[in-house]
Amino acid sequence: MADNILKGLHIAVTRPVDQAASLCEAIKYHGGKAVLFPLLAIAPLDDYREFNETLAKLEHADWAIFISTNAVDNAMPRVLKQYGNVPENLQFAAIGHQTAKELGFYGVRHVLTPHTRFDSETLLALPEMHDVANQAVVIFRGVGGRDVLADTLKSRGANVIFAECYRRVNPQSDTQLLNKLWQQGELDGVIVTSSEAMRNLLKMAGDSEWLRHVTLCVNHARIAELPLQFGLKVLVTEAPGDDAMIKCLSQLVN
Repeated sequence: MADNILKGLHIAVTRPVDQAASLCEAIKYHGGKAVLFPLLAIAPLDDYREFNETLAKLEHADWAIFISTNAVDNAMPRVLKQYGNVPENLQFAAIGHQTAKELGFYGVRHVLTPHTRFDSETLLALPEMHDVANQAVVIFRGVGGRDVLADTLKSRGANVIFAECYRRVNPQSDTQLLNKLWQQGELDGVIVTSSEAMRNLLKMAGDSEWLRHVTLCVNHARIAELPLQFGLKVLVTEAPGDDAMIKCLSQLVN
């Protein structure tokens, strides 16, 4: 039974379209109105030759670490095509449970994942990620991204190889829609769940008045760092997941 804890709230959701549905439905279920405004879209690489060369190294690798569900969906079909099945020599790790679940759809049964926050730092804190000296670690990710995972594993003696299998693009050219909604009194908060999406938002919005009057709701303290430097209003969820984000949004109700 819906509780209407978000009644009267208008929230923009900036996740990629195919990852935003559950959160938009949850906002609606709790009485709010969600507006889809994706700040990231996932696109395939123009050329997969370098990636395919990296796949050949999996035979001699110890770990395959997946950064996101996008990494899983853009890499695993090619892994299975090349090897016919999941390479038995590999141990798998994932940043979060959703990514681990996605790996399960491709036949990967045992995946090391963090238990609290779902980020590189929490994964690196696990005992298995400390004992990697002289091991080959392949990190599946999009083009670019944070290097803290790779740098830390290298410092612990691992041989790290990047397997970049997709790219992220910004599907928006400006924030006029958000400005218009705010002027109409139909924008209270903006959900941003990645640092790259936050950078895209702040770059496009600049010093727009609307941005100073809405609350940015993020799911990790790292994502909050940049908008806080600009003096913007930011709320950080207490935990990962949609339920925690709904609880966070409820603080915006007057």
